[in-house]
Amino acid sequence: MCRALIFLMLCCCSLPLSAAETPPNIVFILADDLGWHDLHCYGGKLADTPHLDRLAKQGMKFTNAYSPAPICSASRASILTGKTPARLHFEFVTKPAGVQPPTRLMQPPAYTQDLPLKEVTLGEMLQQADYETGFFGKWHVNEHYQRYLGWSPTHGPRQQGFQKAVETFGSHPYAKKFAWKPGDFKKDQFPPDAVTENAIRFLQQKRRQPFFLYLSYFHVHTPVKAPTDWLIEKYRSRTAAGPGNQKLRTHYGAFIETLDTYVGQVLDALDQQGLRDSTLVVFTSDNGGHPEYAANGPLRGSKWNLYEAGIRVPLLVRWPGHVKADSVCEVPVSGTDLFPTFCEVAVGNCDSLTLDGQCLVPLLEGKTAAWQTRPLTWHFPYYHPEKGYETAKETIGVNDFAVSKTRPVSAIRSGDWKLLQFYETGKRELYDLSNDPGEQHDLSASQPEKAAQLGTQLQQMLQDMQARYPTAAASQK
Repeated sequence: MCRALIFLMLCCCSLPLSAAETPPNIVFILADDLGWHDLHCYGGKLADTPHLDRLAKQGMKFTNAYSPAPICSASRASILTGKTPARLHFEFVTKPAGVQPPTRLMQPPAYTQDLPLKEVTLGEMLQQADYETGFFGKWHVNEHYQRYLGWSPTHGPRQQGFQKAVETFGSHPYAKKFAWKPGDFKKDQFPPDAVTENAIRFLQQKRRQPFFLYLSYFHVHTPVKAPTDWLIEKYRSRTAAGPGNQKLRTHYGAFIETLDTYVGQVLDALDQQGLRDSTLVVFTSDNGGHPEYAANGPLRGSKWNLYEAGIRVPLLVRWPGHVKADSVCEVPVSGTDLFPTFCEVAVGNCDSLTLDGQCLVPLLEGKTAAWQTRPLTWHFPYYHPEKGYETAKETIGVNDFAVSKTRPVSAIRSGDWKLLQFYETGKRELYDLSNDPGEQHDLSASQPEKAAQLGTQLQQMLQDMQARYPTAAASQK
């Protein structure tokens, strides 16, 4: 079905939550590689995050929120479309033209380089609902263009629903050159960040229609480097006793506080423009924390794998008049749920679209009984790391601050049960997350019926998504 027809069906057949209610503005803030345990409001002890802690106090904190994938591009494509990476066939990160995955014991599927233009994105859906749409920051769902993370002229934000978009790395080290030095700032001063400044200018514009701001930060992705000398001194003392590498953790703590400060500037801008009460604000991360920087314990794993720390992420939602302040939701949810949620509050429903996500509005409004419980799935048919695989750790642990080998794997969570299916060996691992959130005790041998049940359910769901699988390498056939 063509996108124009889908839009027509969305906009003509639906109404927002209440026909008498003006659709809210939507501000969606996505952090990069921020772990579930990095924010103070989630129990993090390294970094000061007063602004995000304030957001949590003003709204709802989800304690079982998941990213759609353990890796950047796949998660972002899924969030943009409300479809799982398995359904999109977009399960890894984008690459330069012609690059294909290395063959190991198995051959992974070919890389997907661009989010197909046929897919309906958040920007397109909300633009058709008469929202003014803006995107600022990291896109990362197109083939590498000119340089790493450059926006494609054919598959960038402007081609996929965002009317206003400015390409810049801001104050992240990706930018390489700055008009300032780390020693230029006094205590409590931070460098200017063009990503944040562009977002604030977007908020300050006078308009009659609602707006959708997608603010996609590069922080706290590597290279992790503290922007000011005073932050280095502050966090050097905090990291002296460990855990992890003191230098890396020092810069990481500074990076998290820097991100928090920039988010605080955006929240302050909403207040200054009188927009707080009319704006739905959502903050989350694209995947779990980096293994060499983030203290992900008590959860096992990190970014790049399907153990809990690789996919569990912070999720904060503020929506005055709908979300109770200082509330907590323990229901498992996913980044794929954001598309149907934004669609519900702006348009009414997304029944004309094939989506894997589920609208979060019942949970946001405290109507848990109206929530339809469903399993969550993940699919990662690749190896990682791409370079240095042979020397990476064999076993994925808890707070080991090391890059480990990830082999092709899928996972399913149903209730408190979680199953991982490994494709090289056919091995399954089964965990009861209610009693073992750190995934230390594999119950597949003692609970074979539960493992078989979840394995069958996972297989059926992936089949329905027409998932791609790794195949036996030529040398193994």
